[in-house]
Order: sequence, then C-alpha cells, then structure tokens
Amino acid sequence: MSHLMNNYARQAVAFTHGQGCLLFDEQGRRYLDGLAGIAVNTLGHNHPRLVAALSQQVGKLIHVSNIYRVKEQELLADRLAALSGMDEVFFCNSGCEANEAAIKLARLFGHQKGIDHPAIIVMEHAFHGRTLATLSATGNRKVQAGFEPLVPGFVRVPFADLAAIEQVAANNSNVVAVLFEPVQGEGGIHVANVAFMQGLRRVCDQNGWLLMVDEVQCGVGRTGKWFAHQHAGIQADVMTLAKGLGSGVPVGACLTAGAATDIFKPGNHGSTFGGNPLACTAALTTLDILEEDNLLTRAVVLGERICTRLRDRLDGLSAVVDIRNSGLMIGVELDCSCTALVAAGLEAGILINVTADKVVRLLPPLVMTDAEADELVDTLAIVLKAFLAG
Repeated sequence: MSHLMNNYARQAVAFTHGQGCLLFDEQGRRYLDGLAGIAVNTLGHNHPRLVAALSQQVGKLIHVSNIYRVKEQELLADRLAALSGMDEVFFCNSGCEANEAAIKLARLFGHQKGIDHPAIIVMEHAFHGRTLATLSATGNRKVQAGFEPLVPGFVRVPFADLAAIEQVAANNSNVVAVLFEPVQGEGGIHVANVAFMQGLRRVCDQNGWLLMVDEVQCGVGRTGKWFAHQHAGIQADVMTLAKGLGSGVPVGACLTAGAATDIFKPGNHGSTFGGNPLACTAALTTLDILEEDNLLTRAVVLGERICTRLRDRLDGLSAVVDIRNSGLMIGVELDCSCTALVAAGLEAGILINVTADKVVRLLPPLVMTDAEADELVDTLAIVLKAFLAG
C-alpha cells in the first residue's frame, strides 16, 4: 500500500528513463510521448544540451534564496523581456503561482486607483490553477466543488466573447483587469482568434484595465510564436509562464509591462525557491535550443502535419466533432465521453490525455520527428476507432 495521497487517478505504469520523444517502463516497454508531461517537456527527454547544462549548474549552485542577487535569474529576466516586450519579471515555481502573482498584482493596481473591491474578468472553461484564488478564477465547476467558499472578485464571461466583456465594462466599475488564455488547454484546446485578442486589447485600453495573459500552457514556442498572444500582434500588461519554460525543471514567471510595471514593492510578494540558479539555467538553455534549432517554426509545421494526418485517418467517423490546433496544441473533440482513451492509448504504446471529458489532447515535445508524429497519429486512429466501435 502506498503512502501517497489518493489525489491522482494514476495509470498503472512507472517510467524509468526516456530518450527524445520515447519513454521506457520498468519492463523495458517503449512508449511514444504525445503529452510531454502536459506541455512541460519542451525538449523531450534526456536532451544532451539540457542534461549538460543542468549537470554543470548542480555542481556550482542549486539555491541561494532571493535575499541575494542571482545572476542566472537576471539573465533569464533580460531574455524573457527581449522576447516579449515586457519590462519586469517575477520568478516562482509553477503556473498557479504565476497566476496568483498576477491576481495579487491586479488587486494592488486596483487599490492604488482607489477601487475598494477590485474585480477581474475571467472566461468560462478557463483553467488558471488549483490554489484558492486561481481555482476561483478557473471556469470549471468540477474542480471547484468542495472547496467553497471561493475567493470573490471574479466576473465570468463566455470565452472569446468581446460583446459580453463590453457589457461588463458598461455595468461594473470595479473591474481592473481581464485574465484569459489565448489557447484554453484544459478547457479543450479552444483558440482565441486574432480579432478577439485585438478587440480585448482595445477594450482594456479604453477602460484603464490590465490585459493579463495566461501563457502557462500555450507559451514558450508551443503555438509557433514565443507567446500565443503575439499571433494578434498585441502587447500584454501581465503575462504568466510556467510548464514548458524549464523543460521539466519547475519554473514559473509573472511578467509585467506598461501600467502594471513597478506595482510590487519589496515585501509585497515573494517565493523561496523562485528563480533559483538551477531553474533559471534550465529555462535559459531551453530558450537557447528553441531559437537555435528553429523549433518555433517546427511547431507550426509539425502541428499541421499531425492535424492533416488526423483528418485523413479519422475521415468518415461521425463521432469526431472537430480537430483543431494552434501549433502543437492539438485537440480531437468527440461527441461522447472518452476518458477511457488514456488507458487504451497507454496499452497501445502512446501517451495522450483527455480534457473537458470529450477532447483528446496532444501536446508532444517540440523535438518530435516526422516519423514519430505519423506513428502517434496512426496509433491514435487505431485506438480511437476501436473505442468507438466497442
């Protein structure tokens, strides 16, 4: 009997090692990774340059705390600012921590404007984390249930509905910010279009709101841009990152620009582990490899290859409602619950995920080869057809 808390519905497999997009279990069986640790393992497994950089850093410093300057942290902040056009960076350990920082920052921004009860507009089907504030911002009643009372101060609207946001603007003077995901990952791979994102930037400017972009899952090259909101050519006021930034080493970031800059002062917010030398080395190395190996362009090309092949292999299946993607965030929506496909895929030798109950989610490493992508699709098609026929 395990002493682990029973808060995960774990699959009955334990992996011992990986290489590229392949994983191997305790019996030596091979699996093709189509999930990348839920969009975390950007560079796959055992990438030689990442391993070397981390090994070297472990031999020097792992952690010293934010009482002192951390040179690697300063380098990473400069790099992220150059890629994003943002001005300041706060480092933490995860996506929910980055979003907590954004929520706190928005509230402080509101109080500085004389608003006693600042509110943040959030979207239906959004997922921002599992801490109490980020859980309250999340648009999924299933993950909120049992944790009431939720944190107040959030106004929920349909995803990518600019008219609904404009209506809130006309009727709620407490709003200080909008928090949204350019691509909803947990929500089912729903992609905000360019017109909506540009319109949202305009509405925020008109009302003096902060535009806060949750790029925890869709950022760091996965959609073919460094950050998914850049497809719309807009500048965010606040942006949150995590998941793929460290290629498996925990690191999160909350970036600010414009009116959101210089809100936090010493003592307002902090993190013990955030931005330690090891995490920042992982992120700096990840960014280097993404750029030098042209993996952002690769994400677009490979995403189109996978979706084209999926449409071909699944053609004629009436249960397939939609196949959609933004780069290597890919969703196959069915007309029925399909959570059993996770175990079926594992049995067939592929790692996949099901989100929003009916959407098969693929988030492969950005280093996946064409042959591996074809294998992933072909195996998934076989598994999916057997599931629907069963």
